[in-house]
Amino acid sequence: MRSLRTRITATMLCVIFVALLFTTLLSAIFIRRTESRKTDQLLLMLCKNGQKSLDYYFDSVQNSVERVASFVEEDLEGTSDEELSEHMGRARDYFGMMASKTKGVLTYYYRIDPSVSSKEKGFWYINLSGDGFEEHEVTDITQYDVNDTSKLVWFTVPKHEGKSIWLPPYVTDNLDVRVISYDAPVYYKGEFIGVVGIEVDYTTMAEEVDSIQFYDNGYAYLCGTDGKLFYHPRVDVTDSNGATKYEIPFDMSGDSSFIRYKYNGEEKEAAWVPLSNGMRLIVSVPESETKGDWLGLVLNISMGSVFVLIVASLFLMFYTMRITKPLEQLTEAAERVEKGNYDAVLSYDEDDELGRLTRSFKKLSDNMEAHISDLNEQVFVDALTHVKNKGAFEKTVKELQQQIDDGAVKPELAIGAFDCDNLKIINDKYGHDKGDTYLNAASDTISRVFKHSPVFRIGGDEFAVILKKEDYLNREALSTQFDIVSETTNASAAEPWEYVCVSKGIAVFDPDTDSTVTQVLQRADKLMYEDKRQRKESGLNPFGP
Repeated sequence: MRSLRTRITATMLCVIFVALLFTTLLSAIFIRRTESRKTDQLLLMLCKNGQKSLDYYFDSVQNSVERVASFVEEDLEGTSDEELSEHMGRARDYFGMMASKTKGVLTYYYRIDPSVSSKEKGFWYINLSGDGFEEHEVTDITQYDVNDTSKLVWFTVPKHEGKSIWLPPYVTDNLDVRVISYDAPVYYKGEFIGVVGIEVDYTTMAEEVDSIQFYDNGYAYLCGTDGKLFYHPRVDVTDSNGATKYEIPFDMSGDSSFIRYKYNGEEKEAAWVPLSNGMRLIVSVPESETKGDWLGLVLNISMGSVFVLIVASLFLMFYTMRITKPLEQLTEAAERVEKGNYDAVLSYDEDDELGRLTRSFKKLSDNMEAHISDLNEQVFVDALTHVKNKGAFEKTVKELQQQIDDGAVKPELAIGAFDCDNLKIINDKYGHDKGDTYLNAASDTISRVFKHSPVFRIGGDEFAVILKKEDYLNREALSTQFDIVSETTNASAAEPWEYVCVSKGIAVFDPDTDSTVTQVLQRADKLMYEDKRQRKESGLNPFGP
C-alpha cells in the first residue's frame, strides 16, 4: 500500500510534469507567435517608411513632367508653324528650370511628332557626369514606326495610351544606361504634338532602397506586379543576358501583404507595398534570423522540466518553491513584453536550466527592445538636419498633453517657435543644396544655444524647441544668447546661405489659462511672426523686406 507521502509525491510530480509540459508548449507557441507578429509589424513599418520616401521621389518627377506638359500645351495656344521654334525655346528654358529642381534626373526631352513638323524635332538634355545638363543629339524618329509600341517606348507608348505614364525599366537610346521614365503626351486642339518626359537613373533610386535594412541579412528591393526584378541590391538586374530575373515568381496585387517563400535554398519572410509608379517595394529577411532563440528556449524549458522531476522526489517543497518563483517571473515578464513593456525584473540567476532560460529570455527581450528603439530613433529623426522630426514633436506634445490632462503635476514648460527667413529666396536664387546648407546652419545654431532641450524640425523652414528645467528657467537669457550667436555668425558669413536669419517666439505654459499644449504653440507662433515683422522693419534681414 502506498504511503500518503508517496501518493502526494507521485501526484505532485504528475501535476508538475503536466503543468511544466503545458507551460513549455504555451511558452513556445507564445514566443513564436509574438516574435512572428513583431517581425511582421517591423517589416511592414519599414516598407511603409520606404514607400513614403520613394513615392515622394517619384511624385516629384511626375509633378515636374506634368507641369512642363501643362506649360507646353498652354504655350502652343496661338503658335503658328513658323513660330514653333520660338515655342521650343520657351519650352527648353522652362523644362531646364524644372529639371534642375528635380532630384535624380538623368535626361529630359521634348520631342515633336514628325507628322507635325519635319523641321522642328525637339530637344534632349542629359546629365551623365552629374556636373550639369548638356544638350544631346536627338534620336531620328522618322526611321521607326511610331505606331509600334515595342520601339522608342518613351515616345510610342504615351502616344498610343494618350495619357501620362510610368514606363518599365529600359536602356536609353544612344546612352546604354538602364533607366525608368515618366512621359506625358502633348496635345493641341485634339491633335497629338509630341512627348515630354524625364528619365531617372537607377543610382538615386538604389540609394533610397539600399537605406532600408533589417537584421543582419535583411534587404529591400523593387519589382513589378509580376515579380520581375527592377532593382535588387544583391542581383545585377541590368546584366540579364536575355534572362528574366525574379526573387518572388508570382503576381502581387492589393495594397500590401506578407509573404513567405524560398529563395536560393533559404526560407524567407517578406512584406511588400505598392509604389505610386506601379512598382512593388519588398523588404525581405531570412526566417533563420527572425526565429531567434525560441527553439533553444523550448529545449531549455524541457531540460528544466526533467531536472525538476528528478530532484522533486527528494526535495519537493524546496524545489517547488524554487521552480515556481522564476516561472512566475518569466510569465509576468512575458505578459509585459506582450504589452510592449520590456523592463522585466528577472532576479533568478543561478547556473542551471532555469537560470539559462531566464538569461536567454531577458536577452531576447533586451534585443527586441533595442531593435524597436533603433527603429523608433530612425523614424523620429529628420533626415536633413538630424534633429527630431515632426512625428517626434507630435508624440512629445501628446505626452505633455497627457500630463496636463492628468492634473497630478502642473508642468513647467515653454515652447519656442523658430522660422528661417527667406528660405525660398535662397532656394530659387542659389539652388536647393544651398537652401539645405542654410537650414542646417539655423538648426545647428538653435541646437547649440538650447542644448538642454529637444529641438524639432516641424516644417520645411520651421523649428520648435520645448524648454523644460534649466532651459525653462533661463529662457530669456537663452533668447538673448541666440540673437548674439546669430549676429556673430552673420558677421563672418561670406555667402547668403551662411547667414543665420531666424525669427523666434517663446511662449510659457500658464496652468491658469492654458488647457492644451496647442495654445502655447499658437502663442509662440504669434510671437515669432511679430518678431519676423520687427526684424524686417528694423533692417535685420540681410535679404531685404
